[in-house]
Amino acid sequence: MDTTKTSAPLTPEADPAEPKTPAQADRADGSTPAATKADTTKAETDVSTSDTEAPTGEADGLDDPDGLDDPDGLDDPDGLDEPKERIVGSVGAAASAIVAAGLGLVALSGTWVSRVIAERQTLIGQIESVNATSTEAKIDALYGDAWHLTALVNGVVSTLALLLAVFVLARPAFGVPDRVLPVWIRSVAWAAVALGALGILLFGAMYFDLLLPMPKAAG
Repeated sequence: MDTTKTSAPLTPEADPAEPKTPAQADRADGSTPAATKADTTKAETDVSTSDTEAPTGEADGLDDPDGLDDPDGLDDPDGLDEPKERIVGSVGAAASAIVAAGLGLVALSGTWVSRVIAERQTLIGQIESVNATSTEAKIDALYGDAWHLTALVNGVVSTLALLLAVFVLARPAFGVPDRVLPVWIRSVAWAAVALGALGILLFGAMYFDLLLPMPKAAG
């Protein structure tokens, strides 16, 4: 009988080698994975490219989408553009225009001053009519002088309105260059000019008996 026994293996059997990926093989060797190297190289390339390229907005002219800037001065090569007018309105010009229009309107409707002066002259005419030698002299003393004074006073007021309105319209020409009054001030001033001119014509004709002459007494 064979008493010899086969001795058991002293070392465990080695497991079959498992397949390793390239990344694991690189880690085992202590080197950087291939994919990581590629990503790092790509990132560095993008950073260097972005630093060297000009901004897209500036290169394409997006800062001025409407093309309003004129860096080359093509719109005005000689620099001969006229300065723009400045619309400036002052309180004095506005008040003067309104006063002028008011004076022109009041003169046409009859002022309180002209009424008082006419009544005073009528009273004086009544006193003088006592010594009048003719009917025409009495009519002129009682009514003619009062009517003429009324036309004279209202004509003076119309003249003041016209002069004030003309001053408002002409004032910017003698002040700051390129200064223009607002439209509403000019409109009121022109209305005052029209009222003043109409009053001067109307009351001038009345004063010189061209309009509504003195009545004549029957002979």
